[in-house]
Amino acid sequence: MSKAETQPATSADGRTARRERNRELVLDTVLELFAEGSLEPGAPEVAQRSGVSLRSVYRYFDDTDALIRAAIARNMELVQPLFEIDDLGKGPLADRIDRLVTERCRLYQKLAPMMRATLRRAPTNEILRENLDLSLRALRHQIEQMFAPELGRMDSADAREVAAGLDILLGFQAFEHLTRSRGLADIEVRRILARSVAALLNP
Repeated sequence: MSKAETQPATSADGRTARRERNRELVLDTVLELFAEGSLEPGAPEVAQRSGVSLRSVYRYFDDTDALIRAAIARNMELVQPLFEIDDLGKGPLADRIDRLVTERCRLYQKLAPMMRATLRRAPTNEILRENLDLSLRALRHQIEQMFAPELGRMDSADAREVAAGLDILLGFQAFEHLTRSRGLADIEVRRILARSVAALLNP
């Protein structure tokens, strides 16, 4: 194949790669703005901050809502490994409590800005609401698996109530309250939650 024949394909590949890089740069900029407290950044702000033209931003995303949905989806892809914990339900209770609390703290630190943006928009955005519900269901199931030995020894009513209590203790709002409202350090948050989880499981 001649150089002339390969040139168009090479140019097209380069344009596609550049478009994808710019698209990711735009989404990463939205995530940076989330982290700084700007939960509903507009396209002009994102374009100026990212260095990508406003025209290109609108070419990649139909509107601001689509832009923010895509940024949240990208963040979920990046943090997906944090949702996975090995050996659920195995090992001494104290070790399982420590592992789960530690992983939830790490997850909170990575997801907090995105969660604030999601919670703000979810009531009026069905896609975000469905994704949020799926994530919360997965985290509840993780709790039930991690403490299956203890929950399995309780009658059904007690197990249901304890599981609900654990879900509250290890949920986003609990970390948000302890970290932002109470101003506690990460090590204090972990200690408080570990004690609270142990108290629920060992009344």
